[in-house]
Amino acid sequence: MPTSKTVKEQQRAYAERLLTALGRELAERDVTAVLVVAEDGRPALDVTDSRCRMRRVFVQLPFCWFYWGDQGDERVSFLQMPAAVDRIERAAREGWRDGEQGELSIDLNKMLDAYRG
Repeated sequence: MPTSKTVKEQQRAYAERLLTALGRELAERDVTAVLVVAEDGRPALDVTDSRCRMRRVFVQLPFCWFYWGDQGDERVSFLQMPAAVDRIERAAREGWRDGEQGELSIDLNKMLDAYRG
């Protein structure tokens, strides 16, 4: 009897499909992008900018974002893939911002706890 995938496995597979599609689109525009697994096990896309600097693009499924930092202009909705590809391509061509890549961390459980009695 086959076992079904857990929700976490399904989410990871979906994130990988999104990143693979993004990587394919970026490659067609001559932007180097490689699908990787981050140290914490999350799938990511290593995208190289015009100055040969790499940033990791991650998927934030609850908010439907691709993101590559913690700033407001470092995320874009994956629901409109053509616009997302345009934005990430533009950011890579302009060059990633200086400094370390910020991490966007949103703990939805903490948000839920705030609304519980």
